[in-house]
Amino acid sequence: MFPIRETFFVYLHIFLFMQKRFSVVLLKSARDFIFGLDIKTQTKIYSVLDKASYVNDPKLFKKIQNEIWEFRIQAKSLQIRLLAFWDKRNEEHTLVISTHGFVKKKDKVNKNEIDKAINDRKQYFENQ
Repeated sequence: MFPIRETFFVYLHIFLFMQKRFSVVLLKSARDFIFGLDIKTQTKIYSVLDKASYVNDPKLFKKIQNEIWEFRIQAKSLQIRLLAFWDKRNEEHTLVISTHGFVKKKDKVNKNEIDKAINDRKQYFENQ
């Protein structure tokens, strides 16, 4: 018999018993960042995005400032962050918009990265 990983049971429980809280939309700069990474890291990122949309876990998705949140991905020795914001205008379908990604090198997220996410959020709502 083949060993079954604990993660299989976690995902089985999520898909059978939990409701999706939001959908993730990647803006172009977030997609470009992800596509620039190796396939194994890309897979890890998409796995975290999917899991975070079902479970409330600050290890995966955490508020960092006012309207800006971060997806937290640990892949190999890299600390990858995707900054995002909420779009709750449609009561039936909540979106989390990911603005861009980067490899985190310090304990705190660089202010320039947060400012970029704030500007992207502003442009997103102005153009909708």
